[in-house]
Amino acid sequence: MISRLKQCAQRYRELEAQLSDPELHTHPGRMRSVVREMGALKDKAAVFDQWTDLEERANKAREMMAEDSDPDMVQLAREELSEVEAALAAIMAELRQQVVDDEPNRGRDVLLEIRAGAGGDEASLFVGDLLKVYTRFLEGNGLKLELLTSQSTEVGGFKEITFSISGEKAWDLFRYEAGGHRVQRVPETEAQGRIHTSAVTVAVLAEADEVEVDLEDGDLRIDTYRASGPGGQNVNKTSSAVRITHLPTDTVVQCQDESSQHKNKARAMRMLRARLHDAQQQAVKDEQDIARRSQIGSGDRSERIRTYNYPQNRVTDHRIKTNYSLEAILMGKLEAVVDDLRARDMELKLAALGEGAP
Repeated sequence: MISRLKQCAQRYRELEAQLSDPELHTHPGRMRSVVREMGALKDKAAVFDQWTDLEERANKAREMMAEDSDPDMVQLAREELSEVEAALAAIMAELRQQVVDDEPNRGRDVLLEIRAGAGGDEASLFVGDLLKVYTRFLEGNGLKLELLTSQSTEVGGFKEITFSISGEKAWDLFRYEAGGHRVQRVPETEAQGRIHTSAVTVAVLAEADEVEVDLEDGDLRIDTYRASGPGGQNVNKTSSAVRITHLPTDTVVQCQDESSQHKNKARAMRMLRARLHDAQQQAVKDEQDIARRSQIGSGDRSERIRTYNYPQNRVTDHRIKTNYSLEAILMGKLEAVVDDLRARDMELKLAALGEGAP
């Protein structure tokens, strides 16, 4: 644990040195990456420095107790050691938290994708309902939303929608939303009052800077086409919609919401970088057993994480087996859910390190 914090502190010092280099300030993308990484490491470096100072004081007190023949000085050293050991014990809890709370995406903006799954029109309507929930939640926490692309349906819902969430807390507040969301309710079109079950999937991707994901022109196929609306009708007489294919990974993104081809291309590139960055991070996680054993949810869309039960006015998060008021959740009050998930996540990670209860 201490060695991991030491590495974080060393990396923080390296980044401090880079930030003082005038050359860095001529590259805004690189500078943003340095500042973001420093922000993620700052608390870890501070806690490690505190631990180092306390260890030095403890060692000096032990030396004085062993070498000094003056009883008064020995007593002072004993009192100093007792005080330092108490401080070390108190700081160990903070050390453990800093080790397990290792979030490389902290401070990043987020791209959030919601897609209709099983359930037809009802699923597409719930995509819109979930968008309202997230909009209220992020606005209540000082975050900003920007629509990137959407595909609407004739009934007023969405087959899929992608938007960005910007703000320092974006990742921390939305990181646990990835997965399958199931809704149980009576659709408006159901004449006999039968409860239907439908589902949507949510993906949460951290935005990546240009310097973090290198996109070579030769690796991209860019196609343009005319945007279309619900039912396939043409809504644009010019080829403003953009589809980008990353050939090495066969990753495809598309955007048609703007009337400007240039703006659609810029949005599609943001989405592509986020997807490729997410794939890179997932590859690293696959190599780290602890990261997969101790996380709350894998981010896999196939994993059912939550059920919204309208008849019983209840939302159940299956990862922590906890119920919440549906009415409160629909008003965007997700803070309690996030706090409970974060607490359980910490418990699991500490347990994986042999430091806490499973």
